[in-house]
Order: sequence, then structure tokens, then C-alpha cells
Amino acid sequence: MGQHGEHWPLVKMRHLACFMILGAASAEAAPHCRQALALGLDVSGSVNASEYRLQLDGLASALESSEVSNILIGPPDWPVRITVYEWSGPRAFNRRVVVNWLEIRNPEDLAQLTNQLRSTKRRPADPSTALGAAIEFGVGLLSQQQDCPKRTLDISGDGKSNTGPRPKDIVLPDWVTINGLVVSGPEQGGTTSTAELTAYYMANVLHGPGAFLETAAGFADYERAMKRKLLRELQGMSISSLQK
Repeated sequence: MGQHGEHWPLVKMRHLACFMILGAASAEAAPHCRQALALGLDVSGSVNASEYRLQLDGLASALESSEVSNILIGPPDWPVRITVYEWSGPRAFNRRVVVNWLEIRNPEDLAQLTNQLRSTKRRPADPSTALGAAIEFGVGLLSQQQDCPKRTLDISGDGKSNTGPRPKDIVLPDWVTINGLVVSGPEQGGTTSTAELTAYYMANVLHGPGAFLETAAGFADYERAMKRKLLRELQGMSISSLQK
């Protein structure tokens, strides 16, 4: 056998090793999820008991809708991860994780998520509205999901921040997108208009490329608004296609 023939098996082995190394590197670089979504729900003093249930049950129903669930339940090896938390005042115990990070791979996972939302009971909450602290907490949750190429914080609220760090003073990382859902109607004992609250969220809450704001006409409209918001967050669907 000639000189080239003598070395050919060794060359093939080297090529095979290179392919194996490249394949392993590609597998490690591939994202394990397509999006991490953290949803922060306002449970401060302006939210009464019936509004609390409209909020959690409305989120559950929006997630279960055929339009949202069809997008949410995608390739099982590339799932969406969701966590849900409540927020009110500025102290750490004023925030509670209702649903820990859960990968939505199939209808059973989605049912687990919505059942947890519907079975959650309200606990006493601080009457104040610490929107800045709520944002910091949500960004902290999303920082745990570094293998997701898209990380989105979804903040719902019916009033301006009146305690804790101001939302505008928080230094936010480039990788996070923060969207808002404003629940319109005057605060209890206040006179904040829908236009004023919308402008406040746009100036102080929204962050990142493509960040947007959705508005609910009171908590009775929360499910509809959340459905539109989820569709836009998960797929980038034009909201005009959902208008009746």
C-alpha cells in the first residue's frame, strides 16, 4: 500500500472527530427554549377581591384560548417557559411567585399552569404600588433563563408607582423586553385617567425593541386584553387581525 493509502484511515478518523466536535458545539449553542415569559400581576390596594379573580382567571382563560394555545404549544424540544408572580409594595414579601418556571410542551403542561392560576387564593397585600420593585423582581426571574433567546417581562397594573424605586431609575439589561398591560379606570380614591396612565407606562415601563402596551377597559376586560397581548408577544401577530 502506498504512502497515501497508509495514512487514509487516520485522515478519516480525524475528519470524523472534527464532525463530532462541531456537532456537539452546535448542540450546546442551540437554545433550549424559544421564549421565556414572566407575567407580573398587580395585587395592590386598588385591586379588590373580585378584580383579583378576574385577573388570574382571565389570564388562565387567555392562555387556554385556541389562538394562544396553538402558538404556545409548539415543538416540544423548543418550548416556551412561563412564570407568573404577584406584586404590590416595595418589600420582598410583597411579591409572590404564583407559578414557578414551567415549560409548556403539551396540553397537560398548559392545564397545570391554568389550574395553578385558578386555584391560587389571595393573601393580604401591601396597599401601595411599587412598580419599580415589581420590574426588578421580574427581570431577576428572567435572568435565570439564559438559554432562551427571547426573554419578555409582561407587567399588568391599574396605577402609577407610588413607593419604592422609580421605574425610570432602574438600570435594565439590553436582553430584556418589557411590555405593559394597563387596566383603565380611576384608582380607588384617585383620578388617574386612562390617557394619563397609558402615557405613564409608555414613558416609564416599556423597554426594549418592539416593546408595546395593551389596554383593558377595566378588569372585566382583562381576559380579552391579555389574549391580544399574548398573541403579539408569542408570535408578533398584528392585533388588527383580532379586531371584531
